[in-house]
Amino acid sequence: MNSPAPADLKSPNKLRLFSVLLAAFLGWMFDGMEMGLFPLIARPALLQMQQAHGLTLSDSFVAQWMGYATAAFLIGAAGGGVVFGWLGDKIGRVRAMAASILVYSVFTGLIYFAREPWHLCASRFVAALGMGGEWSLGIALVMEIWPEKHRPLMAGIIGAAANVGFALIAVIAIFFKVTIDSWRWVALIGAAPALLTFIIRLFIPESEKWQAAVKASPTKIKPLQEILGPKLLKTTLIATALSSVALIGTWGSVQWLPLWADKMAGVADPTAKGWTGMSAGIGAVFGCMLGAYIGRFITRRLAYFLLCLGSLISCAILFRGIDAYGPPFLVMTFIVGALTAAFYGWLPLYLPELYPTRVRATGQGLSFNAGRILAAIGALQMGSLMQSFDGSYAKAGAIITLVYLAGLGLIWFAPETKGKVLPE
Repeated sequence: MNSPAPADLKSPNKLRLFSVLLAAFLGWMFDGMEMGLFPLIARPALLQMQQAHGLTLSDSFVAQWMGYATAAFLIGAAGGGVVFGWLGDKIGRVRAMAASILVYSVFTGLIYFAREPWHLCASRFVAALGMGGEWSLGIALVMEIWPEKHRPLMAGIIGAAANVGFALIAVIAIFFKVTIDSWRWVALIGAAPALLTFIIRLFIPESEKWQAAVKASPTKIKPLQEILGPKLLKTTLIATALSSVALIGTWGSVQWLPLWADKMAGVADPTAKGWTGMSAGIGAVFGCMLGAYIGRFITRRLAYFLLCLGSLISCAILFRGIDAYGPPFLVMTFIVGALTAAFYGWLPLYLPELYPTRVRATGQGLSFNAGRILAAIGALQMGSLMQSFDGSYAKAGAIITLVYLAGLGLIWFAPETKGKVLPE
């Protein structure tokens, strides 16, 4: 039998609720800033490195190393999701979350010192360890502390947080021109979230559901063994596949939109990548709220199906129908940003509903971030396809985003969880 919930879980203190939500929101928002920062600085950084080595400036070189750096980030995030998720189930959500934020802050700031393309890849890999962990820990903490009736709203808010970060870093790029001479100063912004770790450790309460689960079974919890065991293996594989579709679509093509805009606008408009990042980021904020909110009215499976269909159509219009930077491009970037990011409102709602409390952080972390490994393959393929298509971001993106076709079928193999309480 499940142990009864502590009384204060049934009527929790509002300050406690909002402090947990704020910490998770800020952690994921700064995570979004870190993720949005790299597409803005990648092209000028790699062009500068080409110049330093006396090489002819080439977008094929940029695409190749952007692919490597993106793959390094995604593989690191996958590892971080497992490591920090496991740590969160072992030592608590709050302590593990503070450690994950410290890791991604410090190593993003270290990009300032990069002199070779592989330095960028190495910094992105280690920073991603922390980013991958922060996602699963923040979601687990919020979903375990907030009442069940608020889960769709909480999922939308947390999902939108990263995209608020995307939009904020884009504002910086609009007003501070990111060029081959200035990109290092933008990279230093990535170290700022380190201060958040001290606030989290001092003021954020631990999940009492986690504490109760640990007391009920202090020596028996083996998170990795359980989520890969006979009872949960199918669930983990399905969750990984659904996460992979969303991640491949985003990291294999949509994340490259600022680079595409920068190429189309040229040196005449260095703010193009900033406006593109802002359009995608603001669209993504709306999309994340939408992806979670529609979960209140339709089934989880139908919601995912519609998001795949909308993403497939909008990406086809953008990559196959637009060939110049301007208002039509920015409008479609907003729409694509909204629909492709809506998955990141749906996944925080759905994934916690698949795993019991004692292994929830590990299960979410592994399934979501294992999807990043497949997305890393997509990022590498984007670079390869661009070289095949003579540096065309549009042609490569049009092919990569066909991944949403797979999602249209995969979702019907997943369990329906709408209306069910979080498993204990």
